Amino acid sequence: MPQRPEEPRRGSTEPRRGSGHGDGDGFAGISEARAYTPRGRTVRDRTPRSSRTSDPFRPALQVVEGGGRQRRGAEPEEREDEAAGVPAPRKRTPQRAGRDQAAPREDSPRGRAGTAGRTPGATKAAKPATKAARPATKPATRPAKSAKPVKSGKPRRPPGPPKLADSRRRLRVGTVLALTLFATVGIRLVALQFTDSPTFAAKGLDDRLARVDLPAPRGAIYDRNGAVLAHSVEARYVAVDPELVKDPAKTAAALSPLLGIPQSELVGMLRKRTQPGGGASRFEYLVRGVDIATGDRVKALELPEIIVKRDERREVPGHDLAANVIGFTGEGLNGLEGIEARYDELLRGVNGKRVYEIGNGNLAAEIPGGYRKETKAQPGSSLELTIDRDLQYTVQHILAENMARVKATTGAAVVLDVRTGEVLAQASHPVYDAADWKKSKSSDRDDAASSFVVDPGSVHKAITVGAALQEGAITPDSTILVEPRITRGGKPFTDTHPPPGYKATLMTIPGILAYSSNIGTIHIADKLGAEKLVEYQKKFGLGSATGEGVPGEATGRVLEPKDWSGSASGSVPIGHSVDVTPLQMAAAYATIANDGVWVQPHLVRETIAPGGERTPATAPQTRQVLSADNAKALRQMLEAVVTVPEATGRKAAVPGYRVAGKTGTGSRVVNGQYVSGAVASFVGMAPVENPRYVIAVFAHVPAGEGGDVAAPAFSQMMAYTLTHYRVPATSTKPPKFTVYP
Repeated sequence: MPQRPEEPRRGSTEPRRGSGHGDGDGFAGISEARAYTPRGRTVRDRTPRSSRTSDPFRPALQVVEGGGRQRRGAEPEEREDEAAGVPAPRKRTPQRAGRDQAAPREDSPRGRAGTAGRTPGATKAAKPATKAARPATKPATRPAKSAKPVKSGKPRRPPGPPKLADSRRRLRVGTVLALTLFATVGIRLVALQFTDSPTFAAKGLDDRLARVDLPAPRGAIYDRNGAVLAHSVEARYVAVDPELVKDPAKTAAALSPLLGIPQSELVGMLRKRTQPGGGASRFEYLVRGVDIATGDRVKALELPEIIVKRDERREVPGHDLAANVIGFTGEGLNGLEGIEARYDELLRGVNGKRVYEIGNGNLAAEIPGGYRKETKAQPGSSLELTIDRDLQYTVQHILAENMARVKATTGAAVVLDVRTGEVLAQASHPVYDAADWKKSKSSDRDDAASSFVVDPGSVHKAITVGAALQEGAITPDSTILVEPRITRGGKPFTDTHPPPGYKATLMTIPGILAYSSNIGTIHIADKLGAEKLVEYQKKFGLGSATGEGVPGEATGRVLEPKDWSGSASGSVPIGHSVDVTPLQMAAAYATIANDGVWVQPHLVRETIAPGGERTPATAPQTRQVLSADNAKALRQMLEAVVTVPEATGRKAAVPGYRVAGKTGTGSRVVNGQYVSGAVASFVGMAPVENPRYVIAVFAHVPAGEGGDVAAPAFSQMMAYTLTHYRVPATSTKPPKFTVYP
């Protein structure tokens, strides 16, 4: 059994045996290999830098002759051992290349550990013995390899740890992020406090504001004597704050019977909504203009979301009295038709508004001392019309009776003051109740006097004769040869009152008018000429709206001479191929009654400001159409229509007064097309010696003529008008007219 090697004494200079590194040439053993300096270099590295290679990365082994390898920098003995196949002792490489490999200090702990128990030179002395005792581990038979070229330049630093693994780096990054976050928050707080603060404050205030309209009192409409035709009376409105509605279906069920609105419709009106400018709506009308009693019943329900306040409702005391002229308003008191619509801006004034701050939730009441702004409402102005309420009622009543008698579908009557152009009465058939207009048909609400477009028929003959008198084509004493029949453009024309014996006969101008001779009138127009006839049609106001004040007034149509067909020379003079309204024809006859001066018809007499100041309406337009003498001559000739035996207008006579006028039978025009039936008319004036009033009556009937349909109604209306205004009875008798000289 081998004996254990003898341990050297402490402090001995002999190397330790059995250390695995051999002995002999002074190699000190593993203790020296583990002796590192603070910089991590081995004891061997204490060799001066000048004696070592300048490149720390040069391979430790180099190719030697004979195919063997040797370590660069090995001692001669080591080289011999390697050549003989004995491996050289393994040495540690420096941990960090490129640094100075200074020897450790002997007074340091590591220096003392590496040199303890040794004498100088012991290391080198132990090396040969170690090599000799150490068996070879690798044969020196490996083929030689070419040495790799050594790269020169700056040595590469070994890769370090990840960046974020460095705690100092993490601290710096975290600090930067925290400072950035705090800076961003601080900048935003400054912006909110100094830049956006007013905007956010205003938005917050706007969310707490409630807005309530203050309706402006709408102006009234009076007749010429101050009688009320339409005005506003105290009422109640019912509104809702949608934000307070908790159960729309339940609230709708409670309100529906009182307001008369279907429950399904009310549910939609009670839902929350957004105002046009943004923010939740806190005020929405449910209904306006309900009577006070209904408002009190709704208020008695004590629903916190429902608002009941003072309002106005439009009231029409006469119901259907002049309803087609006056028109009506909607629930918001905005004019929708008639005078109410035409002068809506003047009548309705300017609504006020109350804006105040309220709490939220269950405290949805005005905040004492909070924001409050109120703009007072500006009342509207009132209108005084030219209409006479009493006369309007009578004319309307007479028209209705006569239209029922002749089974007319549409009728119109207009009463004009010939000197001023004021419309004293303007009636339509059928009528409707302006106080409850929703129950009427739209066609019943038309003002027939200004929208009833017709072929006037024979009432137009007065214009043809008047133009011929003014142009000198005829005189009051002229006679015209009248044949039983003539043809124009292939169309035959005849008379309803043919000449005696059905032969060509001379007729006087009064006779032509009394018997309404078509052929006689056509011959007079031939003397006048087409251009002059059309010129006087326009002077008498045909082809353009009068502008009396009712919206939607029709303009009519005048056919220009260049557009005349072959038969137009026969049809136009007798009132066909021309479209007019009853109001236009009334104004034309008022021109004859007013000594040849056309005066624009008008309905508004004065405007009354909220303070009571009265402003007369703009003066009507006027123009001279006929001379006073020719107008007087024409009036006397038209008197033959009422006085000559068998004349067409005998039924228009008024006992005690001299009356002049003309009957007519034409057609109704709808959208440029003739419709079935006939339009019977009579337009006349009284008293003839000093005319005061003109009345025009038109009726669309299945069949009939003006003398039978319209003349009786005219007689009744004129009789009442003359009596109502206390016009003295005529003291003179009408002249004797000759029809056939």
